Amino acid sequence: MEIEIGRAKRARRAYAFDDIAVVPSRRTRNPEDVSTSWSIDAFGFEIPVLGAPMDSVMSPQTAIMLGRLGGLGVLDLEGLWTRYDDPEPLLAEIASLPAEIATRRMQEIYAAPVKPELVRDRLAEIRDGGVTVAGALTPQRTQELYETVVAAGVDLFVIRGTTVSAEHVSSDTAPLNLKKFIYDLDVPVIVGGASTYTAALHLMRTGAAGVLVGFGGGAASTTRATLGVHAPLATAVADVAGARRDYLDESGGRYVHVIADGGVGTSGDIVKALAMGADAVMLGVALARAIDAPGRGFHWGPEAHHPKLPRGRRVEVGQVAPLEEILYGPAPVADGTANLIGALRKSMATTGYSDLKEFQRVEVVVAPYSSH
Repeated sequence: MEIEIGRAKRARRAYAFDDIAVVPSRRTRNPEDVSTSWSIDAFGFEIPVLGAPMDSVMSPQTAIMLGRLGGLGVLDLEGLWTRYDDPEPLLAEIASLPAEIATRRMQEIYAAPVKPELVRDRLAEIRDGGVTVAGALTPQRTQELYETVVAAGVDLFVIRGTTVSAEHVSSDTAPLNLKKFIYDLDVPVIVGGASTYTAALHLMRTGAAGVLVGFGGGAASTTRATLGVHAPLATAVADVAGARRDYLDESGGRYVHVIADGGVGTSGDIVKALAMGADAVMLGVALARAIDAPGRGFHWGPEAHHPKLPRGRRVEVGQVAPLEEILYGPAPVADGTANLIGALRKSMATTGYSDLKEFQRVEVVVAPYSSH
């Protein structure tokens, strides 16, 4: 149903996770009987969690930790770990910066060039940890660096930007041809973000194994304030899940995974993302709260240090618990920031579903949340 904003403009109502809730059914289950496993291409995982490629969230070591805990860590291959031999002093400096100079200083720090040899070394370090290897590049740097990434032996390749389209128009540069690029690669590609049915359907037609859903919804993002662009994630995930359903029919059975990315800050958000049709979630702030996260209680994304138009900021998120307790508990707090998987299991059990594919069919209601 469209809403009239003014005589010349109408808009569709869109919903964020805070606007919806899942509803119990006639059946309940024991949480221990619930499966949270999922797979993409040939790779299986115990939990539907990807660590976002952000320097405050994923280092090679935390990617290994997350992999051993059943998830998938994605390293930012344009971050500090591929620009500096030892980024730890710089991570400490970023965490200590006064707010008024943080953006400017981060722009200076991230001006150092990406070193291909460090890309190889960091991915090798993750592989030596015995876990699935995933690295991310922006669309702007993919052509330049993808051969280095693939040669290093990456298992899953992520192309992640604020928004990624299958049809980018440029008058001065040759855009990345996603369809040809993905076809020529020997590894599965996850691409995004997308936030609409049409954009996601076009990305699926490029051959992507997964589509990231999100646009400017994360805790460290200022995209809405800077560009006026925002996509409430409950509606965005449901729209992209609709594209997945229609592409499944169009392609004769090819299933593309939907991954909610941005605005998934608590266990309740994870529950609702999966309920709206996501196969997994990419977590930034939720994992940045780990005591052993690289950000030391702070969180920022690549948009925060854009050299010309920053669309994000460094935010203080605090330190809640070690990564293992963030995922599996015991939770020291009752606000949905720890024991994320325990809460997911409890919600699935309470609503009577035994696995994630079943849970995508759970009933939801529009029930805007109020803390008052």
